[in-house]
Amino acid sequence: MRLVRIPFFSFGIGIPAALGWLCAAMTWPLAAQAGRPMVTDDARIVDAGACQLETWSQHSAGSTQWWALPACNPGGSLELTMGGAVSDAEGHRSTDVIVQGKMLLKPLQTDGWGLGMAAGAVRHAQGSGFDGFINLPASISLRDDAVVVHANLGWLHEGESRRNRLTWGLGTEAQLAECTWLIAETFGQNQGNPFHQIGLRHWLVPDRVQLDATYGNRNGGGTGERWFSLGLRLLSRPFLR
Repeated sequence: MRLVRIPFFSFGIGIPAALGWLCAAMTWPLAAQAGRPMVTDDARIVDAGACQLETWSQHSAGSTQWWALPACNPGGSLELTMGGAVSDAEGHRSTDVIVQGKMLLKPLQTDGWGLGMAAGAVRHAQGSGFDGFINLPASISLRDDAVVVHANLGWLHEGESRRNRLTWGLGTEAQLAECTWLIAETFGQNQGNPFHQIGLRHWLVPDRVQLDATYGNRNGGGTGERWFSLGLRLLSRPFLR
């Protein structure tokens, strides 16, 4: 699953526009992600009756963000996420709130393909209105799930500027060992240079407790736009039925 780490905003923390775009890019797919630490979303949701909590800290030049994205699948067909981020940059702190719903149009199967749809909104600490988004994640499983490729195509409406943007992402998960995965991805919007990210995820307890770490930057960007993240993901057994 995972997030939708939306437009050119900076979470109201007064940092340069480039960092604002970075923050935006990290939220657009939202709970979007093919599970932490990917920004590109996948065609999977939390098991029916189960919940998960994705938390991470992201560090870039002059800015630190702390994220918490709880998600549950109470009815079996719709995953609901509500969480947000606290950002601290140059002594200014702000909080943003994210809500998202995600369903599968075709479940992903081993050596097959899947398709999902996610929609939601982000409320910023500063600025007016909400940013709304829709995202279509597609996934392909290869080599008995040892390699999974994800592609995203989405639409974003910026509430304050009333502008619409096309969003996209392309990512890969590759199994290195029984409990360790390599992730690599690129993602962006229909304007400006895209971003890239590479990292590792490791299951301390298979399918229950995961640690991850990533490095990312914008294509052609310098040290001022790169970021590092450390994350923890917790998944429950079904208990909501």
